[in-house]
Amino acid sequence: MSKNILVVDCQYDFIDGSLACAHADEAVANIVKFINENPDAKVFYSADNHSPKHCSYTQNGGTWPVHCQAGTHGAEIHEAFYKNVNNPAQRPNDETIYYKGENDSVEEYSAFEAKNKTGQKLCDEFIGGGIVCGIASEFCVRESVLALMKSGRKIEVPVDMLAWVDETGHKKNIDELADMGVKIA
Repeated sequence: MSKNILVVDCQYDFIDGSLACAHADEAVANIVKFINENPDAKVFYSADNHSPKHCSYTQNGGTWPVHCQAGTHGAEIHEAFYKNVNNPAQRPNDETIYYKGENDSVEEYSAFEAKNKTGQKLCDEFIGGGIVCGIASEFCVRESVLALMKSGRKIEVPVDMLAWVDETGHKKNIDELADMGVKIA
């Protein structure tokens, strides 16, 4: 497995905010520990980055409460990745954070096409595959894994580094990903 780690949407709104997910605090702690155990790995972070008019919000006809609005605390990546990741090159920054959900009319769960501040796309940088972890297992993690696999990359998903909206949906997702050839750790 190549030494890439994609940390999906470990943002405050998904940890303790409007869309808080089960196992989020544990997932963040386990991801930070794993990054520190793999100091040579290249780490990528995805982040929802919505405007107030985003189609995913219930007030705009979508499924979800307001979350990850650009410029809010809820949209920020958890501070543990800035403070507790030992290698500064593995911390979130303008080159390693890839933003998605910026088009108000598109519900974008997958980080595959997400772009960083320099305009690079995740799909062009996450070469060969690697580890995918984060929040939420049965939505953004799943869709990112599926898109990466479809493009021919080998993916591993460590279950203790995931958080979920619904435990039943999470378990079903893990079983389905395993059946599709994803290595579940």
